[in-house]
Amino acid sequence: MIWKNLYPNEYLDSAYDVDYEQLAALGVRGVLFDIDNTLVPHGAPATQDAIELFRKIHRLGLATCLVSNNQTPRVKPFADAVESDFLPNAHKPMPGGYRKACQVMRTDPAETILIGDQIFTDIWGANRTGIRTILVKPIHPKEEIQIVLKRRLEWFILLAYRLYGQKRVTKIFLPPYQ
Repeated sequence: MIWKNLYPNEYLDSAYDVDYEQLAALGVRGVLFDIDNTLVPHGAPATQDAIELFRKIHRLGLATCLVSNNQTPRVKPFADAVESDFLPNAHKPMPGGYRKACQVMRTDPAETILIGDQIFTDIWGANRTGIRTILVKPIHPKEEIQIVLKRRLEWFILLAYRLYGQKRVTKIFLPPYQ
């Protein structure tokens, strides 16, 4: 099906609901994150919740990298606050940015997962690169007009996702890595 690369492997309410212990047990070694509306509202600095989340992930031995289409002045302060690698101006959904982020983390796409809030950038690009994906609901409804327009198209993708047998889940279930 042509839509397959637009479907996430999992669909959760929040990046803060992901079972990172389970991901580590399944062989995930690196986690890629979008920032805006995935971890914090658009344009917001790192919150204490985000800082604590990254500490938890790092204690599990997982590498992290923020993959953003934003420029360095937006991404670097956030990355510094959560002590993560980062890749600004990633040109999502083009696969090159995702591959570079894996290189930065020293992970293979097969042992990496992406968590993001947008189908046409985060999910599509990671799927095209062979990275497993978790789509999360946007944190805040206020967004730039081009994102609002994409959200309307995403509604149809999510409808098809649900109709073709995919179910919204509350726990991560991924088969073990080979």
